[in-house]
Amino acid sequence: MGFRRMLMQLTWVGVILSGMAAAGVVAQLARPNCSDRCGDVEIPFPFGITDGCYLNDYFALTCNQSSGVVQRIKIIVTNISIQGQLEILMYVAHQCFNESGMLQSNNNPFLNVPAYTISNTQNVLMAVGCDTYAFLNGFQNNDPFHMGCMSTCVNITNIVNQSCSGIGCCQVDIPPGLKMFTLQAKSFHNHTGILSFNPCSYAFVVRKDQFSFSSDYLYTLKDTETFPMVLDWAVGNETCEFAQSKSNYVCGGNSTCYDPDNGYGYRCKCKDGYNGNPYLQLGCQDINECDSINACAANAKCTNSPGSFSCSCNEGYEGDGRNITVCSPVNQSRGSNYVLKTALVISITLLVLFAGGSWIYWGLKRRKLMQLKEKFFQQNGGLMLQHQLLSHKGSMETTTIFSIEDLEKATNNYDQSRVIGQGGYGTVYKGVLPNNKVVAIKKSKICDQSQVEQFINEVTVLTQINHRNVVKLLGCCLETEVPLLVYEFITNGTLFDHIHDRSLSSSLSWERRLKIAAETAGALAYLHSATSMPVIHRDVKTTNILLDDNYMAKVSDFGASRLVPLDCTQLTTLVQGTFGYLDPEYFHTSQLTEKSDVYSFGVVMAELLTGERALSFNRLESDRNLAMYFVSTIKENRLLQILEDDIINEANTEQLKEVANLAKRCSRVRGEDRPTMKEVAMELEGLRIMEKHPWGKADLYTEEDEYLLNAPAHPFNIDVDNGGSSNRTVRYESMRKQVLEPLDDGR
Repeated sequence: MGFRRMLMQLTWVGVILSGMAAAGVVAQLARPNCSDRCGDVEIPFPFGITDGCYLNDYFALTCNQSSGVVQRIKIIVTNISIQGQLEILMYVAHQCFNESGMLQSNNNPFLNVPAYTISNTQNVLMAVGCDTYAFLNGFQNNDPFHMGCMSTCVNITNIVNQSCSGIGCCQVDIPPGLKMFTLQAKSFHNHTGILSFNPCSYAFVVRKDQFSFSSDYLYTLKDTETFPMVLDWAVGNETCEFAQSKSNYVCGGNSTCYDPDNGYGYRCKCKDGYNGNPYLQLGCQDINECDSINACAANAKCTNSPGSFSCSCNEGYEGDGRNITVCSPVNQSRGSNYVLKTALVISITLLVLFAGGSWIYWGLKRRKLMQLKEKFFQQNGGLMLQHQLLSHKGSMETTTIFSIEDLEKATNNYDQSRVIGQGGYGTVYKGVLPNNKVVAIKKSKICDQSQVEQFINEVTVLTQINHRNVVKLLGCCLETEVPLLVYEFITNGTLFDHIHDRSLSSSLSWERRLKIAAETAGALAYLHSATSMPVIHRDVKTTNILLDDNYMAKVSDFGASRLVPLDCTQLTTLVQGTFGYLDPEYFHTSQLTEKSDVYSFGVVMAELLTGERALSFNRLESDRNLAMYFVSTIKENRLLQILEDDIINEANTEQLKEVANLAKRCSRVRGEDRPTMKEVAMELEGLRIMEKHPWGKADLYTEEDEYLLNAPAHPFNIDVDNGGSSNRTVRYESMRKQVLEPLDDGR
């Protein structure tokens, strides 16, 4: 009797241990003999907190056993997802004021995570305050960029809780591929008049579903607070295709490899019917679906198989046995032949139904696709554009309306390797048409149905532009939700690259700089005054000026452009442009005029003269804006100190004075004090003619210039009151006839 009892006890112990072992295999997160938890945070492999427990140094974490805090270097980790996300805590940038001035400031929260990528789908940049603008400065594809938003209000009663519309709170999306950034919170008026309920400006990056704005934050938000944000992680920096052939490939058994949408490297996931940690050597374990109460119907037997299961009716019953299909008792009066005939009829019927259903399904799907393309074509103004093309056939005969299949084939289905540029308004792909013509295809991000007629009018005007210094619009595709534009392909990169890349700037002589400036000014003047309806570019900057192999300037990217009637200004509801180039008068009044382009072009000329960036955080805070820095340097008679050395050595001093003074006049705060683009183009073309003329290259003021170059502390005189030296007027009037003809024609 005692032996039987002992045998029963041993049997139950074996069952319990087997169950525990099975449960351990399914739930295993970390490597054997490694801790899978620190405080409330689970630590799945490839992460670990001790040597030998993590894949490599990028996945090494530290654990404070007493506090339960997990850190990656100095970053506090609050959650790790096996699906490829890491949740951390990020600090807040702030700037606070009292009645006597600024009280405190912390404008350098910094994050640099080269092993991870900041999630662009989970995070947003937030700014909180009623007199606030926020900057996020970072690098994307090794290129610096700056983004931000502004939030204003004068009374707390105007605040709407849980709304970040720009009144007390604003937010913008994070771009993909971001690995580092710094934050800055700034104030327009030092919170004057609103100190009683909002003394501070705040900026932070936060997981979008973890922050709900409240008017209380205007006073109670603390600079020491942290907010959750999400990092995307992956293994290595190779795609699945290459990683699977390497010896260090980590995806375990019963798992598959996939490439993440954001960042580099690869990830692993369990196959259907399996669960566990796909990064462990053990791999994913089979799920026993038969443990589920509803796996099979009543009177049916469940049989588990690797990655799946099957159901069969018990003896004496018939039917499918799965889910809601109940196994019914077998009718014993039926003969076996009857059963076979019934099964054959059912099989044939099902086969016919399947074939017919498939044919109908694919037919309906094709019809739905055609209807969707037709819907987008009409929605994007296709019929209107066709009518415009027919009515302007003589001047628009080279314009083409492409099909979606044409452009998918030209870009290899918009392969990432074909991306040649990304901006605030869309992505530009390199495409090759069937006739081997290389083109640039712009795929826009914004879809605003209220602007369809304006879009069609803009396309119509741009297709009529045939100016040698404006990128030619070859056609468009209207069969997608967002219209696609097809431009000529320019081969030599952007003016920004040639100015700021030291390996390229040496080839940018003063003669070429002056030529590029004159050609760009001529193109903008043509857009302002020579088209059927004036076009305001609204985003003139060096990255939107392309160069061909002969260094001819080509103005591009009309994504922010606006068509305006003659002698009219336009009040826009949303100010658009690029910080550093943005017209301050337009920024404050939202009133868009042709003088806004003049201001931006003045910044471009300042870049050409100095080699400095339009907005740089490497300069003093008061000098970060190049336009203000350039003008203040002229006023302080220190211009020679910021001009590029190569330009000073190459150009004649009088000509440098002329161009610098012209850039200064273009950068005046009030638009009415700036020259028109036509006047700017005339002056630059006149200077080019002087440069080419034998007497134009001679320095007419050798003694004076030699004195200035050797004594930079003395004034570098530029006429401020009347906009330039008086003798320039005589020289320009003598050339006026030569300059006007190419400007008006532009062809």
